[in-house]
Amino acid sequence: MALGATIYAFDVTLNDADRGVYESLSFRVAQHPSESAAFLATRVLAYCLEYAEGLAFSKGVSDTEVPALAIRDLTGALKAWIEVGLPEAARLHKAAKAAPRVVIYPHKDIHQFITRLAAEPPIHRAAEIEIYEIDPELLAGFVGLLNRRMQLDIAISDRRIYLTIGERSLHGAIARHALA
Repeated sequence: MALGATIYAFDVTLNDADRGVYESLSFRVAQHPSESAAFLATRVLAYCLEYAEGLAFSKGVSDTEVPALAIRDLTGALKAWIEVGLPEAARLHKAAKAAPRVVIYPHKDIHQFITRLAAEPPIHRAAEIEIYEIDPELLAGFVGLLNRRMQLDIAISDRRIYLTIGERSLHGAIARHALA
């Protein structure tokens, strides 16, 4: 019998001074059996870091034709294609043609990822693709605290993220990288 997805519920107080976003969020995320905890944690943080009107999760790793997260306007037009993980060059090429903004939040080694993409065929608008690396220690700390129901306080200032879960506090930088 196939394993089902594990559902996580998050209540988040988001204070993003960098973008002027101050929201109370409540959302659920399904973790596919093949999805690592680091990938899930990165998806959750990417959702908070990119939160805007029209942001939504996709159906997950099983739906390969759409991004992990997407921002759409009221007409349904795609405004931002947000990838989590280490997408292939062909997928990024497709994304750059489909959306005016493409963002990637890798959940593993960023340098190997960028090196691999540099060896691939050219990617449409590669220089415009935004890649944000979440501090690996912060990500590992968050993974270690993951529970199926969580309340998070997230503050973002000067591209640093401060994450509070109960009595525990984690913090780290969000570094921007480029493909070209």
